[in-house]
Amino acid sequence: MNTLYSFRRCPYAMRARMALRYSGVPVDIIEVSLKAKPAEMLAISPKGTVPVLDADGQVIEESLEIMRWALAQNDPENWLLGGDARIGELIEANDQEFKVHLNRYKYAERYPKQPMEVYRAEGALFLQKLDELLANRDYLLTDHPCLADIALLPFVRQFAHVDREWFATTPYVRLQAWLQRFLESDLFTGIMKK
Repeated sequence: MNTLYSFRRCPYAMRARMALRYSGVPVDIIEVSLKAKPAEMLAISPKGTVPVLDADGQVIEESLEIMRWALAQNDPENWLLGGDARIGELIEANDQEFKVHLNRYKYAERYPKQPMEVYRAEGALFLQKLDELLANRDYLLTDHPCLADIALLPFVRQFAHVDREWFATTPYVRLQAWLQRFLESDLFTGIMKK
């Protein structure tokens, strides 16, 4: 049996759970208390961060690797797009740059060098890029969800939820619709159930 150690609100864990659910891979999900991590999880992954997948003895400790593993088992709607390089580029921009701006915006009190609005504006540049990608379609790279959409979704959601009123007034109406479609989808609501 496959076991995923997860934390419901962690964006990395969210994207791993979505890929596993989509692929239909049977998995036992263990919700981890970050204050009392299970000994079984720490035994296979001493770094102690989620998500961690124990895939029948193979330990996978990074969300993107878990997603790719799940899609290698089953990818019925071609989320991998035949290895399209743009997927990796978008995910890298999200994970390496946008995530930094998101953290500073969300936890601005920890980064007093700049006002929160500066961090928000830096992150909004990425939101603008995503909105432009949605100019002629409902998803980032093609006419259906792909790995990039799912990998970025939890982080865009987190950024939007820091100040929902501000996000609702942005000119990124295509991105707002993209986010709302996912938030209402069976895939997302299914992985967020307690």
